[in-house]
Amino acid sequence: MTKAPLPSRLPLTGRFHVDDTCIDCQLCRDLAPENFESDPDTETHYVLKQPENEDELDQVLDAYESCPSDSIHYLRISTEE
Repeated sequence: MTKAPLPSRLPLTGRFHVDDTCIDCQLCRDLAPENFESDPDTETHYVLKQPENEDELDQVLDAYESCPSDSIHYLRISTEE
């Protein structure tokens, strides 16, 4: 039985995530460089880390509101326990 390769990025638990409709425009990374990273294998971006302070939250919310493909999703109730 052949094992499927692991994805090059794993979902990060928290309020924000990027779906597979990302067009790799890099706007999220420009607006919140501490929180988003590019996956060269899929040519998409993902949440590198959830916002940890008000400045990061403001930057990530700006990226969320500015995303041209609406690929960033914001869960108003955190999935963190």
